[in-house]
Amino acid sequence: MHLTGRLLITAAAVAAVLTTGLSIVPPATAATSASCTSEWKAVRKVAVRRPAWNDGLVATTRSPVVRYLRKGERVTSCVVAVGRGGWSHYRECGGGSLWRVIPGGQVPARCLERA
Repeated sequence: MHLTGRLLITAAAVAAVLTTGLSIVPPATAATSASCTSEWKAVRKVAVRRPAWNDGLVATTRSPVVRYLRKGERVTSCVVAVGRGGWSHYRECGGGSLWRVIPGGQVPARCLERA
């Protein structure tokens, strides 16, 4: 295979990864440089997952479990990770594809409520 063929395949692979839409959405506040004070509490016992090396920026249901949040445990989170498609969809707490980024990993957003 010639170099141009390899470059076309690589460009197509990069375009495919970018079109899957894995992204992290910053909070919708004016003062993003301020320290995070948004507190959340766990609705039930839930796994905290950290994205594996091949998961991208958003955790998936296949991502390794770092630890568990107990029901009622409070955490700080100001960032939401949005996973679009594939294994980023979860079934816990009613399902969805939004993951709250907390210290140590990510948690399904519907498993947390404002504290």
